[in-house]
Amino acid sequence: MADRTFLTWPFFDDSHRALAERLEDFAAGLSVNHTDTDQACRDLVTALGAGGWLEHAAVAPGSGGRLDVRTLCLIRETLARHDGLADFAFAMQGLGTGAISLFGTAEQQAEWLPKVRRGEAISAFALTEPASGSDVANATMTATRDRDDYLLQGEKTWISNGGIADVYTVFARTGNAPGAKGLSAFVVPADTPGLTVTKRLETIAPHPLATLRFDDCRIPDTALLGESGAGFRIAMSVLDVFRTSVAAAALGFARRALDEALTRVTERHVQGAPLFDLQMVQGHIADMAVDVDASALLIYRAAWAKDSGDARVTREAAMAKLFSTDQAQRVIDTAVQLHGGDGVRKGQKVEELYRDIRALRIYEGASDVQRVIIARQTMGAHTTEPKGS
Repeated sequence: MADRTFLTWPFFDDSHRALAERLEDFAAGLSVNHTDTDQACRDLVTALGAGGWLEHAAVAPGSGGRLDVRTLCLIRETLARHDGLADFAFAMQGLGTGAISLFGTAEQQAEWLPKVRRGEAISAFALTEPASGSDVANATMTATRDRDDYLLQGEKTWISNGGIADVYTVFARTGNAPGAKGLSAFVVPADTPGLTVTKRLETIAPHPLATLRFDDCRIPDTALLGESGAGFRIAMSVLDVFRTSVAAAALGFARRALDEALTRVTERHVQGAPLFDLQMVQGHIADMAVDVDASALLIYRAAWAKDSGDARVTREAAMAKLFSTDQAQRVIDTAVQLHGGDGVRKGQKVEELYRDIRALRIYEGASDVQRVIIARQTMGAHTTEPKGS
């Protein structure tokens, strides 16, 4: 059983603790068929909607509400600990409509958010392009004004839920200015003429991924999210909320790996004694436990800061994602090592975790990008602070 004493930390209130208990019961009852990834995701979205969990991923239309980042993190951590695809299904409902939750008009919210919250529509976040991943400001896809419409032209790739989504949040260049200031965001239904799925992408931890093509894809000007030219700010605001939750998913994977390792070193005997009796093994377990707790502290600090009203938590979220995803990789690798040959045998949980964790160090800002963000934010704070005499 994973350690849950962290729920007593002052980052949480009683509503978070109650939610965590209910969610544990729900997640423990999940049965995910991984043989058909697309159908598994559809089934998971339906189940998450029926259970009311997607109400935390998108705001209620017209409520003026906000996304509670601590809740997002608790849900992602718990789901990831039980099943990586369940975490993915929840996360993409939030990320895919995050811009609609935060910047959508009343009409945009009313059209999409109720269906997403009920699990009746699947959403996706279309930002990455073949030549611009973390370098969002250099996106080249265009949205050209044509009377009262926009014509989308270009390509997006590595789009999670690509091929099964009902709605995409798409970022394209509207020419307001060069670089970041020239991007805008749009709500694009999947059945819009001119939008095609050109390629499905396979990865070591299967989930729906695709390359999308937009050929004179006509959308009305009412599809614009926020103001023209505000796309980069919208994307960063959404990532500010959800980047910390990526770290929480990594934490869920790491907690599960630690649990699996503890069971292994208790049940496995070497020369008549449990594997845990070896001091080297005890050292590994200690390192894993420290990495898990340190990650949790960084994650829930960032989440608490955002929920407490900090306008931007770019530095805190970057720290949480960098440390937690990198250390989760180390924790899981150690768990595989402690399982010996069984650790790399298909069908073993630690082997599944080994494949699950790797992508988290890349998407929503690779580890090296997080280092650049942290360094720049730290230097910026240093240069603006008043100096003592």
